[in-house]
Amino acid sequence: MRIDPARCLGCNRCVDYCMLNCISKADNICTIKEEECVDCGVCLRANVCPVHAIFMPEECYEYPRAVRMQFSDPGVQHPALKAWGRGTEEAKTNDVTGKFGKGEYGLLLEFGRPCTGTRFTEVEKVTVAMRKLGIPILEDNPLYGLLESDDSGRFKKEFVNEKVLSAILELRIHEEELEEIIGTIMPLLENVDTVVSVGLVTRFDDDAKLPVAEKLKAMGFTVRPNAKINVGLGRPLID
Repeated sequence: MRIDPARCLGCNRCVDYCMLNCISKADNICTIKEEECVDCGVCLRANVCPVHAIFMPEECYEYPRAVRMQFSDPGVQHPALKAWGRGTEEAKTNDVTGKFGKGEYGLLLEFGRPCTGTRFTEVEKVTVAMRKLGIPILEDNPLYGLLESDDSGRFKKEFVNEKVLSAILELRIHEEELEEIIGTIMPLLENVDTVVSVGLVTRFDDDAKLPVAEKLKAMGFTVRPNAKINVGLGRPLID
């Protein structure tokens, strides 16, 4: 995002609309720190600028910069997976899509949310460690296409320093692997320089219970089973 200095009145109306505090005022002109901006488009869509000085420059639509809006603006469709909202909808609507079946869990590591942002350098700390430990990275995840093809877990050099509002790394865990994978992944997050929200996608049993909740409590985790339930709309694809 950018502010046209020739138009800006320095009214400060846009400042509070930036989640990452990238807009500031100096010499009666508001400016956007473009290297820190994730191109989420909130300041533009809010339509608070009385002179329409806020705009998206053409270079924001070009790679590698374009990945910022693809991972930050829920109104932009991910080009590879054709999903809206940072490219991942399958895991969060699992009761309809059936991405994770019975006997499986989906582990979601969301880097940068809420309202902190992350560079792919921070995600890379985990993806590299996962590769070394033999933990697979799901191919139908928007992050996968940004990785090098050498199984190193590293991001392609043109993307590694890009900053996004959030990036969701998805893992498939089989029921018998839960304790081992969780115990391996959680320590990796201690060296990540951003907030990481951890979610576990599971399915209710026929008796409306979540046995995995007791397993997680036994491992020392505080469980909030109602934290995120997206059932979506449509006919379920799995029993």
